[in-house]
Amino acid sequence: MTAPLLVLATRNAHKVGELRAILTGPDGALPGLDPAAVVGADAYPQVPDVVEDGVTFAENALLKARALARATGLVAIADDSGLAVEVLGGAPGIFSARWAGRHGDDAANLDLLLAQLGDVPDSHRRAAFVCAAALVTPEGQELTREGRLPGTLLRERAGEGGFGYDPILVPDGETRSCAELTPAEKNAISHRGQAFRALAPDVVAALSGR
Repeated sequence: MTAPLLVLATRNAHKVGELRAILTGPDGALPGLDPAAVVGADAYPQVPDVVEDGVTFAENALLKARALARATGLVAIADDSGLAVEVLGGAPGIFSARWAGRHGDDAANLDLLLAQLGDVPDSHRRAAFVCAAALVTPEGQELTREGRLPGTLLRERAGEGGFGYDPILVPDGETRSCAELTPAEKNAISHRGQAFRALAPDVVAALSGR
């Protein structure tokens, strides 16, 4: 059994799968890394969830990665991401996962946001997915990288794939929502893909010798 080398600070199975593919898939940022060496926080149920009380994506990502690196003794990477809507001044932003009040209720979050934007014309429905990826080592090294996927918001859901706000954002240069893209297509352009590919050389350096 492959020993874990890298722990992802999320218990979201969708996100673990997406990040593992971004990092270790055939076209991933770290194709030589055994996927089994990359585990999610659910592999360490004794580690409590972190209160995400930062005011930026980067601050929240660092909070999660620090806690997991300290508790497991492994290199930890975390991301904090969300949807920034121009006409809402960047909201829901860091509150994206709990925009409707309950954390992780994708359907309620989508319903609320679509209702809030109901009277907004197509020309003002610009938005972007934003991701801050953080790396923290047990020795205390810390750094963050950012990725952005700009696009336009639909008036109703389209597509069955992805999660979160994927069904309502059409990336620039596309005619399909993120939920209509294949996983490989999405990973190639996504905000998480950009952030974690930018972080990859730092992950390689942190894992060297372990």
